[in-house]
Amino acid sequence: MSDIIQLLPDSVANQIAAGEVIQRPASVVKELTENAIDAKAESITINIKDSGKTLIQVIDNGIGMSDTDARLSFERHSTSKIRNADDLFSISTMGFRGEALASIAAIAHVEVKTRQEDNEVGTQITIEGSQVTSQESVSCAKGTNFAVKNLFFNVPARRKFLKSNTTEFSHIISEFQRIVLANPEVEFKLYHNDSEIYLLPKANIRQRIVSVFGKRINQNLITIESNTSIINIKGFIGKPEYARKKSGEQFFFINNRFMRSAYFNKAILNAYDQILQPESVPSYFLYLEAHPSTIDVNIHPTKTEIKFEDQQAIWQIIHSAVKQALGKNNIGPSIDFDLEQSFNIPVLSKDTDIKAPQIDIDPTFNPFAQKMPGSKNPKSSALSLEKENLSNWDKLYEGFEKENDLSQDFSFVSTENSQQSITDPNISDKYFHFKNKYILTPVKSGLMIIDQKRAHERILFEKFIQTLSDESAVSQKTLFPKTIELDTKDHALLMNINKDLKILGFDIDDFGGNSVIVNGMPVDSMNQEPEQILDKFLNEYNTSEVDAKTQAKEIIAKSLAKASAISSNQKLGNEEMREMVDLLFACQNPNFSPFGKLIVSIIKTDEIEKRFI
Repeated sequence: MSDIIQLLPDSVANQIAAGEVIQRPASVVKELTENAIDAKAESITINIKDSGKTLIQVIDNGIGMSDTDARLSFERHSTSKIRNADDLFSISTMGFRGEALASIAAIAHVEVKTRQEDNEVGTQITIEGSQVTSQESVSCAKGTNFAVKNLFFNVPARRKFLKSNTTEFSHIISEFQRIVLANPEVEFKLYHNDSEIYLLPKANIRQRIVSVFGKRINQNLITIESNTSIINIKGFIGKPEYARKKSGEQFFFINNRFMRSAYFNKAILNAYDQILQPESVPSYFLYLEAHPSTIDVNIHPTKTEIKFEDQQAIWQIIHSAVKQALGKNNIGPSIDFDLEQSFNIPVLSKDTDIKAPQIDIDPTFNPFAQKMPGSKNPKSSALSLEKENLSNWDKLYEGFEKENDLSQDFSFVSTENSQQSITDPNISDKYFHFKNKYILTPVKSGLMIIDQKRAHERILFEKFIQTLSDESAVSQKTLFPKTIELDTKDHALLMNINKDLKILGFDIDDFGGNSVIVNGMPVDSMNQEPEQILDKFLNEYNTSEVDAKTQAKEIIAKSLAKASAISSNQKLGNEEMREMVDLLFACQNPNFSPFGKLIVSIIKTDEIEKRFI
């Protein structure tokens, strides 16, 4: 039998590696920009065309490369960062594996121009699908200029599964934000289709955060700082009242490298316990510093998953530091912190000598000895306390009647005299409102329970879908046009889908500088402030993946329906409940919300009767 195992060609191996390292255009932006930072660049310019599908260009003024280094940099596992295995335990640079450029060159057309400061001329190399097509001397500026064109041109399956331009550019913005927040001492410029998106001068951390997310975030920031023998922490956390329903402004950095950590995220959320609205997420920008030998950044191809030597201790340090910062700003339980001193958090390391606690014993103590005159008799104290409890026993039930008054939770509404227009003939015309959240009504089979918020989401969703199809929305002008400042990411998204929003009844104009003017809103959303509904809408839309234009419209309808629906704690009157049920059962799918959650549940009569057997 012939041999069946063989070595893969380099071109195929590079394409396989590219699948791990280069997942989308944002991955190219990340790798090239981090290389520029490692090259000691003080200014980096990024040009994007068609969300990176046509062009990704990264220009820096760093140290540049020699002609030999420029050519060798595209070979797999070529790196200037590592010389031996021991170097893996003291990594302080961004890229070190030597796979990024080889992976990019395997699935795109790449052109690089680079020159070192001491050289009069630089080098230009052109590569197509791992094949070097030309290398020549060229006159160019100091530093390196990478141009990546036609990403995934030779892997059509990968290119086919890229998302819409809006989604792909959103991922680029996310990667860009992580890099610029980790490196405030570097100047950054970002352009998309020749339009300026970001122009970020050198700054301190707070200034960089405000430049990225807008002036509105400045009043939200609380300073946090903690220094220990294991790790140092500095940065900012957000005030609870500014917490949002969805994530987006949560950042961990370790030694100026962005990282993800669900474990440390829980330490922060736990510190905010009982001071946040349900399902809200606070902002945080935490910069951790640890000795490189105590962390492992080499556990994931994208290098965003980090392993810590003292993970549990760091969890406690982060949690305590956040609690301290909240306490200093009179948020949460009041703690008497000395503002002039650092917060000393004792931490046990592996080498700590743990001693057994000492117990002091009084060998002269006699429990049967008589009490000295003037000392209290425990028995008499207990009797005194018992008498006091007996005299005040009636206070035990104060407020009990109020808490158990069914009128607080149940409201009964009868609509027997109103015209019944519900499509389901089994539904009666009597309604109960429970906890200002559920509509209850008797049916032949038992008791029907309707979640009012989910029902409203379904009603609005089907209406918005029909509106997008017919292009027949009605916009209601606001009394005074509202100017709203957004961060760059949300502003770019809003302008990209503004055409569809106009169809739904929004009248929004670009005001420049990441601000918009809202002149009109859909009639169904006039019960909320424009800023409030746009914030909810953008939060919901940003968490959704969009594959095609038709799906994009559905996502818009879902997001707007969720943002515009009534709350789960809103009291409804007679006509409001009747109309809600009417409209729900006129929908094509009244049983489930647009997000697949159950709207209607029926408790069978048999189940109720069993409770009284």
